[in-house]
Amino acid sequence: MNEVLLRSLTPSVLGILVRRGADFAAAEDALQDALVEAIRVWPADLPRDPKGWLVTVAWRRFLDATRADAARRRREDRIDEEPAPGPAPAVDDTLQLYFLCAHPSLTPSSAVALTLRAVGGLTTRQIAQAYLVPEATMAQRISRAKRTVSGVRFDQPGDVATVLRVLYLVFNEGYLGDVDLAAEAIRLTRQLAAAIDHPEVAGLLALMLLHHARRATRTAPDGSLVPLAEQDRSRWDTESIAEGVEILQAALARDRLGEFQAQAAIAALHADAPAAEETDWVQIVEWYDELARLTDSPVVRLNRAVAVGEADGPRAGLAALVALDDSLPRHAAVAAYLYERDGNLATAARLYAEAAQKAPNLAERDHLTRQAPPRHPPPGGPAPAPGA
Repeated sequence: MNEVLLRSLTPSVLGILVRRGADFAAAEDALQDALVEAIRVWPADLPRDPKGWLVTVAWRRFLDATRADAARRRREDRIDEEPAPGPAPAVDDTLQLYFLCAHPSLTPSSAVALTLRAVGGLTTRQIAQAYLVPEATMAQRISRAKRTVSGVRFDQPGDVATVLRVLYLVFNEGYLGDVDLAAEAIRLTRQLAAAIDHPEVAGLLALMLLHHARRATRTAPDGSLVPLAEQDRSRWDTESIAEGVEILQAALARDRLGEFQAQAAIAALHADAPAAEETDWVQIVEWYDELARLTDSPVVRLNRAVAVGEADGPRAGLAALVALDDSLPRHAAVAAYLYERDGNLATAARLYAEAAQKAPNLAERDHLTRQAPPRHPPPGGPAPAPGA
């Protein structure tokens, strides 16, 4: 069975069903039935028009379910006659599905789950495994999300920023269970980039590729985190880096700067340095200035303080921290690193211990514990944020 083919057809078939008048939730259920039937039938008899076959079977399942529901009997007269067999229309509804799945009324986790199900073609079991929750819990989450968007008009304009945020959330989930969500996010973003000409879509794709290129070097064989400065750069994926840089340059040339393009520019400067000590921290600070202007994010300003500490010295970095709330995630880790570089080992040790207690996961906690003096970490900053 060609799982890649089924997943590639999923969004367009779902879009056809919804445009024909099927409620989103009912259309998605009908499509899942058709996919199960395809898994059973296709290995022995692959249809000449796989997409048309899925549309036909799914539409029949939708009609059967509609007629079987007594509460919907009054709608039967309004259901169109089943279309004659033939090639399915070559309309790509992937873009509309992105916008529908990223509806602002959904929580971020529900929007991500619905995107993976409806656009990514993943099963409920796969998504549940990726999020380390019971399948029944994920099924309820997806069902609630489908009910929320079921009344949304399919041709309403979508919010590109919301779609990109959802894809970024998918990417930051990384690799969990048997689903590589980082690779899945890249695949989905490539689809979106092919469907819409938007510099921020290109910026996000470039950012993902540049981060993903370093993935193999982020952890040691024992699972411990490896800071950026200590990573083996000879193992970075140079093809992904080259593609990411090319995509970014084309986006920046359009002179419509957005936050994902600015983040990608920072990632590109890291990727371009042959060694950690050759990193162009001055340019990185300049890009963080642009990013702070675009987002006004305290987290961005926290990361900027690290860059300032590398470009202008640890005391300049500590000065940049003064205006920031010390309750920010990883604030203590950044301060500990800068104090250590400035030679104040007692304060650094205390802050590393504090940061370790607040760490969001075991790997980061262990990393921060190891970083505490007397060990002196090389330039590169504290434990990397998700996706770094």
